[in-house]
Amino acid sequence: MVLSGLDKMIQLQKNTANIRNICVLAHVDHGKTTLADCLISSNGIISSRLAGKLRYMDSREDEQVRGITMKSSAISLHYAEGSEEYLINLIDSPGHVDFSSEVSTAVRICDGCIIVVDAVEGVCPQTQAVLRQAWLENIRPVLVINKIDRLIVELKFTPQEAYSHLKNILGQINALTGTLFTSKVLEERAERETESQAKSHSEQGDQVYDWSTGLEDVDDSQLYFSPEQGNVVFTSAIDGWGFGIEHFARIYSQKIGIKKEVLLKTLWGDYYINMKAKKIMKVDQAKGKKPLFVQLILENIWSLYDAVLKKDKEKVDKIVTSLGLKIGAREARHSDPKVQINAICSQWLPISHAVLAMVCQKLPSPLDMTSERVEKLMCTGSQTFESLPLETQALKAAFMKCGSEDTAPVIIFVSKMFAVDVKALPQNKPRPLTQEEMAQRRERARQRHAEKLAAAQGQAPQGPTQDGGALETSPQEDEPRGEEPDMTSVSRQPAPQEESSQEAFIAFARVFSGVARRGKKIFVLGPKYSPVDFLQRVPQGFSAPLEDLPPVPHMACCTLENLYLLMGRELEDLEEVPPGNVLGIGGLQDSVLKSATLCSLPSCPPFIPLNFEATPIVRVAVEPKHPSEMPQLVKGMKLLNQADPCVQILIQETGEHVLVTAGEVHLQRCLDDLRERFAKIHISVSEPIIPFRETITKPPKVDMVNEEIGRQQKVAVIHQTKEEQSKIPEGILVDSDGLITIPTPNKLATLSVRAIPLPEEVTRILEENSDLIRSMELLTSSLNEGRNTQAIHQKTQEKIWEFKGKLEKHLTGRKWRNTVDQIWSFGPRKCGPNILVSRSEDFQSSVWSGPAGRESKEASRFRDFGNSIVSGFQLATLSGPMCEEPLMGVCFVLEKWELNKCAEPGASDKQSQGQCDLTGEGQEKSKTCPVGDENQEQQDGYSEPFEETSQKGDSPVIDCYGPFSGQLIATMKEACRYALQVKPQRLMAAMYTCDIMATSDVLGRVYAVLSKREGRVLQEEMKEGTDMFIIKAVLPVAESFGFADEIRKRTSGLASPQLVFSHWEVIPSDPFWVPTTEEEYLHFGEKADSENQARKYMNAVRKRKGLYVEEKIVEHAEKQRTLSKNK
Repeated sequence: MVLSGLDKMIQLQKNTANIRNICVLAHVDHGKTTLADCLISSNGIISSRLAGKLRYMDSREDEQVRGITMKSSAISLHYAEGSEEYLINLIDSPGHVDFSSEVSTAVRICDGCIIVVDAVEGVCPQTQAVLRQAWLENIRPVLVINKIDRLIVELKFTPQEAYSHLKNILGQINALTGTLFTSKVLEERAERETESQAKSHSEQGDQVYDWSTGLEDVDDSQLYFSPEQGNVVFTSAIDGWGFGIEHFARIYSQKIGIKKEVLLKTLWGDYYINMKAKKIMKVDQAKGKKPLFVQLILENIWSLYDAVLKKDKEKVDKIVTSLGLKIGAREARHSDPKVQINAICSQWLPISHAVLAMVCQKLPSPLDMTSERVEKLMCTGSQTFESLPLETQALKAAFMKCGSEDTAPVIIFVSKMFAVDVKALPQNKPRPLTQEEMAQRRERARQRHAEKLAAAQGQAPQGPTQDGGALETSPQEDEPRGEEPDMTSVSRQPAPQEESSQEAFIAFARVFSGVARRGKKIFVLGPKYSPVDFLQRVPQGFSAPLEDLPPVPHMACCTLENLYLLMGRELEDLEEVPPGNVLGIGGLQDSVLKSATLCSLPSCPPFIPLNFEATPIVRVAVEPKHPSEMPQLVKGMKLLNQADPCVQILIQETGEHVLVTAGEVHLQRCLDDLRERFAKIHISVSEPIIPFRETITKPPKVDMVNEEIGRQQKVAVIHQTKEEQSKIPEGILVDSDGLITIPTPNKLATLSVRAIPLPEEVTRILEENSDLIRSMELLTSSLNEGRNTQAIHQKTQEKIWEFKGKLEKHLTGRKWRNTVDQIWSFGPRKCGPNILVSRSEDFQSSVWSGPAGRESKEASRFRDFGNSIVSGFQLATLSGPMCEEPLMGVCFVLEKWELNKCAEPGASDKQSQGQCDLTGEGQEKSKTCPVGDENQEQQDGYSEPFEETSQKGDSPVIDCYGPFSGQLIATMKEACRYALQVKPQRLMAAMYTCDIMATSDVLGRVYAVLSKREGRVLQEEMKEGTDMFIIKAVLPVAESFGFADEIRKRTSGLASPQLVFSHWEVIPSDPFWVPTTEEEYLHFGEKADSENQARKYMNAVRKRKGLYVEEKIVEHAEKQRTLSKNK
């Protein structure tokens, strides 16, 4: 057992080659924190008896209560193997799906990871997710198969069955890794092929069929987990033992006399030993032979467990003496067999040695960082490494070298900020007193005592009664107080801070290059910072003196105030941190929000943003119980936003403060933090705000009782119901095909708009490429403004054309002809899953082309007002007509757009001059000019005088309906809304995928809970070798609250679900449906008051937003009959 001091750690930090930065990843409850406990106990930080019970890395109270990890925390361990000494920075991460963002923050600053898998449950959904995260960050994994003791004690497997079960688990994990690897190789091959095709268009024919070319020549032997490679360890963390096959190969090579190398290759696999010939042979030759792994390893462990559990004292003593172990009398007499097993196994097969030896041998040091990973980290968005400035490309060498000399650039990545109680900071901790300080204290206490006696004898009434009183009142105390030793000054130091904030924020970071020193000035680069932008703003380039730099957006300067060594629950002060180490940095809370890149040179690009597996979807509105405490709530929410990598804080237009979290457990933790740590006030929380989307569908072929709707009847039925519900005002023309024609209030322009549902694939493509659409939007806006932006990089251009090609592939057929080329804008927020198509002959605009060079006067007039049309479309897609929720999967076609002749160039030019500032986003204008029934009534009266005045063209005319561009925005918004309302509208609900592991006897109850909550089971499969079923289902987010608790209650804790947001799904029922045909009347009755799920959701949202809800409060008002009259 090594108990290392701080000096030892500082010394180890300097040897970069022997540093290992690793994180522990696994599904929830597979034993990560228990394994971490065992590794920590090997350093003497906690007692080995408490390992597994203490859960040292779970420092929060709610983590201990719930028994799950909720945040990633780091600790530095010392491990010596032979003459080599290693420093292992271990990060324990959560396994619960709600906290997968914490896994992303941990994975980014590591070079390797330990994947822990439960020997009984095998590969679970979250195991797949963490493997994928590790793969995306290019870090090397090793495997720990944990809880082997459950195979013996719970499942009662024989060694042979256990061996085949373990082989099965290993096969599953390797299959997962294989799919990740294959997809990567094929992707690279496709890239190479497109490049080669671009060079030469000849001889393309022969490569079409063989999709697996390129897989054979890529070396993937390092990739897979296999015990003979030494990257798999079998453990039981709760019993404190673990082994790799190398340990047994070493023992048996001496005993049997077979070379260790041979044993290493044959201990795992279907080999058996022929003791007479001292040969190892393949099992095929003789049946009924046990594999070596079973015979030499598992049977020994099984017999030990058997002896201890049956309390066979003689056999246990025999095993202990034959292994040459010493067991304490307390453990030997202990009634709990687990204590005995732990005592024997932790000496025979110490888990910490097995795992840490594997980590040191198999996982890379910071020096072994691959160039591929460096390039990936440095290229944000759609940039490629070659497109970065040369000075930036030169930093790659600094990354790879990881140099600690003074000339090396300091590059640090902060992956998250975490809050610590101010009292826990090293500078605020009370330290032990020295001998001199103790002597001084003693002297002062004597003086005080003497004074007290003197005062008591002289004048009794005035004499203070307590020590405290004497301390305050005695005048002589004022002088010595100044000389009082540091102890008291240290403990009193945080007093002024305590009132302002109890929490100090520490950055969880890693040094990638250079030495981080306390007091060093450094640049904080935000995620949107660009070195190219810096070059444009600073003429001297990166060699400019750093003191007098002009302000550059997304770049700030700060000082590294405090550097800490992270030791689980403790922090230790450091003066400097060499490269390759994980550290905590104090004093960055004003410069860094969640994550950032710190660099001493402005040529460094910000690292690519962390990729989070879980999307925040659960929203609640929060308000203080006492309105006077609003400032504390706002401040507390700011702090919470900084402390949690995944949470989002919004202030809605209604003024509500909204908290967006990844799931129920995450929400609960955020609210607890807000109440107890950050805001420290009582808060009231609304019911969860469930997001919906609105869309339209094709008209249905059958009615609600599956009768086919005739052509004539169909139109009549739809319009009969629609007219009642939408009440389209007069003056708006509705075509039988759903084309809406609407004039602006001043009758100067007429718009014709139609809404068409987009195919599902197109909606999905638009959602996936929202970042690309955003970058296209930025590009066109900067070109329109005439800013001299950098040329589009070829890769980005290729991505845009590929995206366009995908859209063209799916938008085929007569009605979609040329649609892709005519796309004018995406919405909402210019990057959403709805499109605006311009089919107007007068004016053509497309997102694919840059701004036109020269255009006719007529076209320029249209272009002036084009932005207003787009803004109207953005507003319409942001809040739909059903319940003001965003639209999804709708294509609005602007068929005609007429500007009346009376808007003559003279008047319109003057008008547009007055409005050139209004044609931007103009989203506020819609509020100033409502287009409602009142305006419609006034129209006729006001249009003529306006025309007369506008024709004079003397001065820019102020229309009584407000600026013309504003009218266009409002009219376009109305047109889009009415176009939606004449089509069959539907709500879309957010859906979770739900993975449930349950035993066969509670399967029925799981299904009952799922069906009650509108869930839909997709598949169920039985895990081989166990009685566990894995059920995959989808469940609406709206129905998911309390789902996990209900399932646990109904199944007595035998089933636990994992919910991850997956997609949006159309709710099939029509929210406005009323019975119209005879069959429907017969089937549903006149009132049709059976449960309509879509209407229920729609009304709930409308009520929450304060919109009008059409419902009868009292249905059948009858005289109330009280009980007394009833007698």
